[in-house]
Amino acid sequence: MEHVPPPAEELARLDRELAELDARRAQLLTRRAWLLAALRPPAPTAAPGWNPSAWGAPAAGRPGAPAQPWGYVPPKRPSAPHSAQNLLLTLGGLLLTVAAIAFTLVSWGSMGIGGRSAVLAAVTVGALAAPAVLLRRGLTATAEALAALALVLTLLDAYAVHAVAAPDTDGLGFTAVAAAVLAALWTAYGLALGKLHLPLPAAVVLAQWPLLFGAWAAGAPTLVVGWALLATAVLDGAIALWGKGTGVRVTACVGGSVMAFSALMVGLTLSVTASGPLGALAPGALLLTAAAAALAGAWRAPRGFARTGGVVAGLAAVAAVGGVPAAAVPEGWQVLAYLLAGLALTAVVRTRLPGNAAIGVLVASAAVVAGALVGTVPGLAAVLLGPVTLPSDVWAGSPEGFRAAVGSTLPWPKLAAAPVVLALVAGLLGAAYRWWPSLARIAAPLIARETPESAGAPAPGASGEGAPGAPGAAAPAAGAPWYAGGRAGAPWYAGGAPAARRRPSGAALRGAAGAGAAVLGWGALLLAGAVLDAPYAVAVAGETLLVAGLLALAVRGAGSGRDGSAAVPVTALVVAVAGAVSAGLLSLASEGASYAVFGALAALFAGAAVRAGAGVPRAVFAVAATVGSTVLTGFAGRSLELAPHEAAPLVLLVPALTVLFGARLRRNPVALPVELTGALGALVAVVLAVPDAPFLALVLALCGVLAAGAAVRPERRPVAGYLAAALFVLATWVRLAASEVSFPEAYTLPVTVPALVVGFLRRRKDPEASSWTAYGPGLAATLLPSLAVVWTDPGWQRPLLLGVAALVITLLGARYRLQALLLLGGAVLALDGLHELAPYVVQVAGALPRWLPPALAGLLLLVVGATYEQRLRDARRLKDALGRMR
Repeated sequence: MEHVPPPAEELARLDRELAELDARRAQLLTRRAWLLAALRPPAPTAAPGWNPSAWGAPAAGRPGAPAQPWGYVPPKRPSAPHSAQNLLLTLGGLLLTVAAIAFTLVSWGSMGIGGRSAVLAAVTVGALAAPAVLLRRGLTATAEALAALALVLTLLDAYAVHAVAAPDTDGLGFTAVAAAVLAALWTAYGLALGKLHLPLPAAVVLAQWPLLFGAWAAGAPTLVVGWALLATAVLDGAIALWGKGTGVRVTACVGGSVMAFSALMVGLTLSVTASGPLGALAPGALLLTAAAAALAGAWRAPRGFARTGGVVAGLAAVAAVGGVPAAAVPEGWQVLAYLLAGLALTAVVRTRLPGNAAIGVLVASAAVVAGALVGTVPGLAAVLLGPVTLPSDVWAGSPEGFRAAVGSTLPWPKLAAAPVVLALVAGLLGAAYRWWPSLARIAAPLIARETPESAGAPAPGASGEGAPGAPGAAAPAAGAPWYAGGRAGAPWYAGGAPAARRRPSGAALRGAAGAGAAVLGWGALLLAGAVLDAPYAVAVAGETLLVAGLLALAVRGAGSGRDGSAAVPVTALVVAVAGAVSAGLLSLASEGASYAVFGALAALFAGAAVRAGAGVPRAVFAVAATVGSTVLTGFAGRSLELAPHEAAPLVLLVPALTVLFGARLRRNPVALPVELTGALGALVAVVLAVPDAPFLALVLALCGVLAAGAAVRPERRPVAGYLAAALFVLATWVRLAASEVSFPEAYTLPVTVPALVVGFLRRRKDPEASSWTAYGPGLAATLLPSLAVVWTDPGWQRPLLLGVAALVITLLGARYRLQALLLLGGAVLALDGLHELAPYVVQVAGALPRWLPPALAGLLLLVVGATYEQRLRDARRLKDALGRMR
């Protein structure tokens, strides 16, 4: 039977086919155009600047140009004339250089002294004179190649002079003199022939060695070698600032960087290894001179180099000034000397140093402070992570001191300055947070002179108005400078022009200073206890008091009304939680300390939750208080010498209180986190009760009671109700298993009966509800497990009871037209009856002839086939009848 589509569908199909034909036709036309272009004779060679489109030829990439076939490779363009010329000149220069080296090293000995001098003089003078002639004729590339050859020849001349004329001269000393002479020669030669690019950079490279090799040749001490390196670096810096040409400046920058770094390493090594303050003075002078030279270079250098010079100058000054007292103090306190020197660099904001160089000095100061703080990390890590090993040996006894409690093997005398470093930096950050408006006014001129564009911008606060954040000052405007408390990304100068880049706002910087002060101050007090090896009781009490202070800061800081204070309470909260964990772990060594610390922590966090405003911090406080209370109940069980499963019901006291607390607060945002924390405590109780089945059943039942209590509240009912039912069922099953009950109906009927009751109430409320939803789960929970056991049960009682129950369920389903009851009951009844008839069927099948079963099956198929239409109608009616049931 042929299918004829509707007209609309057929029209759409025709449109699609026509579109495909149009696309294929366009593709074929494009291919034809390319083939025609390929068959045309090649066009004559075009003169430079010839435009193919002017003669009607399609240009590549233009509309209408023939597409290139796959695999097409465009012809290679001829090499540029200058590229080929440079290649040839380079190869020629290399060959001449190789020949000169071979002549000097191999053929030199076969000639007399006159011949040698004549050859060297003639070739060198010719190589030096030829570039001048070539430059007048415009052959610059050839002149560069011959200048490179002349450079090599002059080096060979120096080698030849040393080998023949002065063989007994010291090699290092002769090399120093030769390098100086050649540097002067090539400097004059490069200045005379200004169009050549090679001579002046070569002179800069040669100028790196005279002082260094001269110091080595004279057997000078290491300090003198450092001075030679520094003098060379200063010369390179001068060339980089005032030199002629990019190549000269780049070469001088590279050479100066290497020489300056070497000089600084020499000075720093001598300063660190000095035997006393007097021994550190000479290296300090070298370092101070290097700092002054770097600062002088940064004064005139561009922006990036100026900042780099400022960083180098600052670090060198710290090494020079801090090295003298560091050589006099005991081991472990040297870091404090360098830290004080690094902090003194902040006075640069009061100088007239250009902004970029001053910022580099401040970066150096920050690097010194960061390095000093990094040195305190091992001690802090030992104090915080040391008590982690205590839970494995709870209440083993109070240790002698703080160090024994943390169990660290660090050399604590060498960390004696670590608390002082932390306290000093914390104090400075706290002062910066407190007097931020004054610091903003001080920093304003520095920021204003950072770049030339901002030199004419008026400094903030110059009009006499108070700085933002000061008493009586107005709130910072949207375009206020970042250091005065303006928004992040606002113009950083007061002129109103768009900023070159985004900067952190003044409020953010102030908040970071306050947060850093809180963290470092806390770390300083912790480390002080370890360094002084405070008694155990003092250490535990001190950590708890620190948590109390941080909680007070976290609660009160948010309401201070100061710009940038949002970072302070958040940081205080995080540090308070970390400190609470550390103090709690530290207290596990002693029973009394454990009760005291966790009780105090629970009370502190609870009080903070009451005093804090609504939001995340309040929820964190409440959760921490709940955790502390749960730990206390566990301690109570251990003090009563209860086994873990016996202490499980005691642990449920806190979850019960959280349920009451949640019911009291109702829709308060803190209620949900507290109840979830209580649920975790209940889970801990369940885990404790696992080894003993009767106690586990009791704990599960108690947890079900708590869940049912929470389900009374409408907002908790969807989750807590199901959880309560599951816990009650699970408690019943565990109790039955503990009593060695093996028949499944004892486990399934407690689920089936409440489920059927709930389904009945649901059907009364909503008569249109499906019977599968109301009664299906409850019936399947008992019928299916019982049916599975029946097939392995040799007795007759269980099959009889299951058959009767299935018959009753089937009749109820037919009477009340409930699909779930009818199908489930009928299926279970049929399978149960089949199980009972199976032995007899097997016996009958064994007594019948072998041909009879196939014959009966064939007869059945014939009857069904003959009445096929009637069977279909019967099946449809049965389907409709079942479909009308609920």
